[in-house]
Parts: sequence; structure tokens; C-alpha cells
Amino acid sequence: MAFSISLAACRGAGRDAAPIAGNGEAAATAIRSAPPAITSSPLPPMKPLDLDVRARELSRRLIILDGHIDVPYRLEKGKDARGALSEDISERTQSGDFDYPRAKAGGLDVAFMSIYVPPKYEAGGARKYADGLIDLVESFVTKWPSKFALARSPAEARANATRGSISLAMGMENGSPLEHRLENVAHFQQRGVRYITLAHSKDNHVADSSYEGKNTNHGLSAFGKDVVREMNRVGIMVDVSHISDAAFWQVIEISKAPVIASHSSCRHFTPGWQRNMSDEMIVALAKNGGVIQINFGSQFLDGSIQKQRFGPKRYATLEQVFEHIDHVVKLTGIDHVGLGSDFDGVGDTLPAGLKDVSGYPNLIRVLLDRGYTEAMIEKICSGNVLRVWQAVEDFARNGQATR
Repeated sequence: MAFSISLAACRGAGRDAAPIAGNGEAAATAIRSAPPAITSSPLPPMKPLDLDVRARELSRRLIILDGHIDVPYRLEKGKDARGALSEDISERTQSGDFDYPRAKAGGLDVAFMSIYVPPKYEAGGARKYADGLIDLVESFVTKWPSKFALARSPAEARANATRGSISLAMGMENGSPLEHRLENVAHFQQRGVRYITLAHSKDNHVADSSYEGKNTNHGLSAFGKDVVREMNRVGIMVDVSHISDAAFWQVIEISKAPVIASHSSCRHFTPGWQRNMSDEMIVALAKNGGVIQINFGSQFLDGSIQKQRFGPKRYATLEQVFEHIDHVVKLTGIDHVGLGSDFDGVGDTLPAGLKDVSGYPNLIRVLLDRGYTEAMIEKICSGNVLRVWQAVEDFARNGQATR
């Protein structure tokens, strides 16, 4: 089912999305031959200094949304012997990729905090662990209310941006905390979780992982199929990052609302690696109305780096991040790509210029240099994901989803 939702994703302005129609290779062919989705006139040529200034200006004015930042797990791991946090992210920290000063410098407005639950908790304790990380995110807002605010909807995210607060939205990475109980989907929705990544690096009782290869559930389990329907019903985005190809195709068949890949990149550049998405999958995701949010980790961007075992450490480049974005645009049009950095989740693998949350203007500069218009950049930075988020909430609110 296609969705076209009006939104105002930049402060005070917005544009409608037009999801594609079609199927498989025929859709891919039609998309490649279709006219660009954005018809704005190209920006006039700029000098390098002008590009820097323009990129900084856009990073301040447009809403920037990052779909996956692993701050909660980073802080949980770093607690001292008394269980106290060892870092204050309201100030500049010496480690990690995220803190308030750097986020403000980069123009970040909406940070999806990953409620990452390690696969070992599949054996027990997963819901309790997830609830603890949600408590931790809520504590950031309690401690530093002038800097952070929770965002449980696109409207709240926009309102927070207008006030100058950084929105903390939440996505749960790993379906293990559902613990075989469908009512836990609604529990996490009520706690503020707005997407669930169905599996992580191991198969679980919901879905198979792209990493493990055991094919335990042959894609989704019977319970997992019910989970997708329930997520539609209560208004949680289904996240297909990390799941097997079989599980992905089953999600696309079942979900009546658009789905996301919160932190994946293009398999075109990493042949054979299931963790990234194939062209056919990206086209299907777009037909569903969804969005792929590009991961910044070097192993997601460059197949030769992903396979490297020896020799000097290599990093992908800022330009390669652009190439993944541009590849999606060429496949589907401008309406189906966003940002999902995986900051604090991919370790020392980030490209120069995108080492932390202060780097978004550097990516915007490359987009400008390659001829992307402000309207296109706005969709990449936040508009596309805000459209999907709103569509999922509207679908649930209208009572269209059933178990």
C-alpha cells in the first residue's frame, strides 16, 4: 500500500512524498527511467567557501534526524562499580560519538536512541534490560531539560526543534524483549519505542538474523508475523535492518504500513553481504513507501574494507556515504533514503568528516557539491523518515491495522 503524507520536515516548510509503484525488476527499470521526483532548479555553481557556509546554514535550518545512535548501550557499559554513569553527555565527552555540544555543532535535531539488547538476553531478562535502557534515556531529559526532550511523534520532534531542544526518540534493537508475549509490543509503544529491529546478530523467537545463517525460523516465526501485524496496529515502525533476506520479504508481504531500515546501506557496494540491502530489496522497500537510512560505518560502505583481514587500517570516505545515498536516489527517487549513522555502534570505522555527530554539515556540503537541491537535502536529512513515522502513526490511529 502506498502512502502520501504531507509534512513540514524543515522548520516552517514541508513537501509531499510520492512513493513509487511497480514490482521487482520491472519497477527498478521504471524507476531508473522515470524523471526525478524533485523538479527544483539546480543550485547555481558555488565556490568551496560558499558551499561550506551554505552547508552550515542548512544544518542549522533544516531538521536533521539520525535513525540509529547507540548512546544508551555505550553509557550502560561504561557505568562504574557503583552503577553510576561515567560520562555526562550534556557536556563534551572525551570518548564516544555523541554528546550535546557536538550534536548542536552538527545541527542534529532528532536522535533515535538505540535501545540495544544483546542477543544473550534471548535466554531471559531481555524486557527488563530494555526497560532499564528506556529509563536511562528518560533520565537524560529529567537531568538536562533545557537540552534534551523526548519525541514520541513527528509533531513533538518538530516542536522540540523549534524550541532548540534535541529530540530523543527511541528504537529498540532486537525483538528479544518481546519475550513471546504479543502484549509486550503495546508495552514498548507506551514506553516511547517507535521502531523495533526484529533481530540483531543472532536468530531469536521473532526473526532470523542476517548474520547467523542458521535459518531457524525460515524468515519470521509465526509469532514474528503476528508481531509485524501488532506493530502496525499500535503504531511502531518495523525495522528490517539486521534481519535475513527471507525475513525481509515476509515483512514486506505482511506489513500494511511503510517500514524502515534504520541503519543499513547498499549491498551493491558490498556484494554478498546480507546485512546491507540489495537493489531489489531497496526497490521493494520503496514500493512499500519505506526508507533506507544509510549506515556510516566503513564496513557498510566499502566491500573491500568489509573483507579486509590484514594490513593497515582503512576507512571509507565521506564521498562513499554520498555514493550510497545517490545509489538509492537513482533506484527509487528522492523519497526513500535517510540517515542512520550507527554512531557509538560501529567503533573506530567512521569516515573522516563523519567521526561523530558534529559532522552532518560535511555530508550536506558533498550533497550540495553534487547538485542536490535544498528540497532534496531536506528529504534526506529528515523529511522521508518523518513521513514514514507519521504514516505509521496515522495507520494505527485510523484503526486500519488488525492482528
